[in-house]
Amino acid sequence: MTAGMMAVLAILAAAPVPALAPEAAPAAAPTPDRPTPDAGRIVFSSDRSGDWRLWTVRPDGSGLRPLTRAAEGEHDVDPMFSPDGRRILFTSTRGGTTGVWTVAADGSGAARVADGDQAEWAPDGRAIALRRGGRIIVRTLADGREAAVTPEGWTTCSGPAFSPDGKTIIFARLRDGANAIYTLPATGGEPALVIGDRGACEPHFAPDGKTVLYETETHLAAVAPDGSKGRPVTWFGGVQRYGRYSPDGRQIVFCQAPGPEGPWELYVIPAAGGSPRKLTDGGSDMVPDWK
Repeated sequence: MTAGMMAVLAILAAAPVPALAPEAAPAAAPTPDRPTPDAGRIVFSSDRSGDWRLWTVRPDGSGLRPLTRAAEGEHDVDPMFSPDGRRILFTSTRGGTTGVWTVAADGSGAARVADGDQAEWAPDGRAIALRRGGRIIVRTLADGREAAVTPEGWTTCSGPAFSPDGKTIIFARLRDGANAIYTLPATGGEPALVIGDRGACEPHFAPDGKTVLYETETHLAAVAPDGSKGRPVTWFGGVQRYGRYSPDGRQIVFCQAPGPEGPWELYVIPAAGGSPRKLTDGGSDMVPDWK
């Protein structure tokens, strides 16, 4: 998570309120790299209306609209669609403490789940992985049972994500002043290093489980789960972060800014490589997820 987003979670944000951006114009005719307007939705965090809230937009850039509402000074960030697309998991400072919340995909029925942040769904929707006290916790939603899956003493972990089969969790750990990426069994066990020499963080599996998308200090890259077959995904100017695959794995949505402090906007790029296409403009738009 960036320093700017950490500041939000600490309720330190005090930026001027930007004007509400107009709804983006519809895209051109569909192509393999340009989805039809109804090809799912992208949810993301934005400060375009002042405090950080969740917004959604279609993958072609149309249909921009706010999703969550909260009291002034409260912030909603880090959204992720449930596997069935009916609910969204997110981090919020509602009530004055940072916690994991869910809300229906239409913005109704917000409910607090647990203390912590950076939560992600298990593929079957029955559990979530989250960060609390720098450790990765797996919580069963039906009964609230929790288990810390990272080793005791590993208190600088972040960004957990399940593999598509639910058997593995991938996450980042800060060590020696830089992040490294590890995997471990979803039930806990010995972590295995995936990549550790590029300040790597925010890992996410491709839908087929064969590739891991992650961010370096400036760009997005991909690697096999065993650490082989590494390659850059973005290599152009500025800073690119928070990459997520489209449901079919053919495209990647991410946020880009001129520098680490923003402002951030959403872009889409073919997963196999190509030119980025801008989705949003106005304020800062971060941490997208596509369903």
